[in-house]
Amino acid sequence: MITAYNAQDVDTYVSYMTDDACEANYRGAVVREGKEGTRSGLAAAFAKWPQNRAEIRERQAIGDYVLFREYVTRGPATDGSELVEPFEVIAIYSFEGDKVARVEFLR
Repeated sequence: MITAYNAQDVDTYVSYMTDDACEANYRGAVVREGKEGTRSGLAAAFAKWPQNRAEIRERQAIGDYVLFREYVTRGPATDGSELVEPFEVIAIYSFEGDKVARVEFLR
C-alpha cells in the first residue's frame, strides 16, 4: 500500500481498502470517505505535491491494526503555495479481513 502511495498510484492504493473505508484525523474528522473519496483526495494531493513521499520509520502489528511511524516529504507545490516542511505522522491502519477499513493519522 505504501509502495502504491509513493508511486502515486491511487487505484492500486485504494484496491487494498474496503468499499466504505475512510481516512481520518486521529479520533477526529474523516478527511477522505470511501474508496472514491480516498481516490479523488489523494489524486488532488498528488497533483499539488508531485514529489510527495512517505518513508516508514517504524512499524508494528497489533491484532487487526498496523501502526506506522511515517516521515512525509511533500516538495514544492504546483500551485505555488508555501513549502510544507517534512513532518512525522503516526498512521493507524484498521483491518477487516485483508482490507483496510480505516486509516487514522496522528500528527
